Amino acid sequence: MGFKALPFLMAVAAASCGTAVVAASCGTVPVGSVNPATTQPAGATQSAGATQSATPTPSSAGATPSPPTCAASTLAEMTEAQRVGQLFMFGIAGSQLSRSDRVALDAYHLGSVWLVNNRTGGVASVKPLTSGIQALATASNTAGVRFLVGVDQEGGLVQRLKGSGFSTIPSALAQGQLPTTVLEADATTWGRELSAAGVNLDLAPVMDVVPPGGDAANAPIGALQREFGHDPTTVGDHGAAVVQGMQQAGIATTLKHFPGLGRVAGNTDTSAGVVDTTTTPDDAYLDAFRSGIEAGAAFVMVSLATYKAIDPDRQAVFSSTIIEDLLDRQLGFDGVVMSDDLGATASVRSLAPGDRATAFIAAGGDLIVVQGADQTGRMVAAVLARARSDPAFSARIDAATLRVLTVKETYGLLSCG
Repeated sequence: MGFKALPFLMAVAAASCGTAVVAASCGTVPVGSVNPATTQPAGATQSAGATQSATPTPSSAGATPSPPTCAASTLAEMTEAQRVGQLFMFGIAGSQLSRSDRVALDAYHLGSVWLVNNRTGGVASVKPLTSGIQALATASNTAGVRFLVGVDQEGGLVQRLKGSGFSTIPSALAQGQLPTTVLEADATTWGRELSAAGVNLDLAPVMDVVPPGGDAANAPIGALQREFGHDPTTVGDHGAAVVQGMQQAGIATTLKHFPGLGRVAGNTDTSAGVVDTTTTPDDAYLDAFRSGIEAGAAFVMVSLATYKAIDPDRQAVFSSTIIEDLLDRQLGFDGVVMSDDLGATASVRSLAPGDRATAFIAAGGDLIVVQGADQTGRMVAAVLARARSDPAFSARIDAATLRVLTVKETYGLLSCG
């Protein structure tokens, strides 16, 4: 990944975009019509045998540069603090915004949130919270950019939103036994329920593959029936169906937990030093993630485990080998790379919060998932400090912010004019 987004930045300096307007325009892409992970500018490649004419052809003689995208225009008008804020997804634990939540969202210019914990009050209890969150998307806070609001709505034991207006979603293992056409239709229904509650990002589907017979020994996935099946084809096909169904409802999706937690023992949320000794860079189990990427998933969440056969020295979330080489280059993902929780999980507790944040971004990550105002503040301060002393890291922040804004443009969260 690294600087793949930087060609777009060449147009940023000349961009203009109002940050306080209400109607979305400036080239906003209709939901579901474009996959931001695969779209390329027209004419970006040329066939190997093509020859260049000495005289411009009529079609090229009068060509003018394409106008900057709404995302690039928005980036150009953001302050450095607002750009950094777009790289954070802040956990909201209560049924309403607390004072510390509001202070953190405003002071650090945070651009995304996720709803932590189970909530059983139905759509009517969630909508006021999400509306209150979006009301904080002001010119001074986020440059008018609206929030991504995410939630773990996988199904089974991991369904955070329940009650009136929300279906009871079966476990992923049960979903994997459905025809993919049925699952896609079900996912569209579940996505519309999320949309009615003001949620626009599902932190699902889980694309981890647990080997046959391995459920009981696999604490994070198999023991909770979070996998669609026990082979990459079943997982990939059903995960892709969820991605496509959610897209039809205008909901973005997150493939997790790259490059897979199906062959580990411990849960990275509660255990440190979780290691995968099996997964390789050309592992067939990665095909499940490839299917989700090809289906158009906008986000991929990187795991907190260490993969000895890929990068033995770093956890995946801090590994450029896994993020840039494997996910971006080999699998062709060009959406937003999201961390697993870097705030409250046992697997990162030994690292200072600021080091977690800067290491993830330096490795090619884009969006930091974190709980707690104190830890978030330390992370934001560390990212800003390094950006001000390291031009390459500052450029990396711009590239990451543009990727986040590009997805937000696709899902109607930018306003340009």
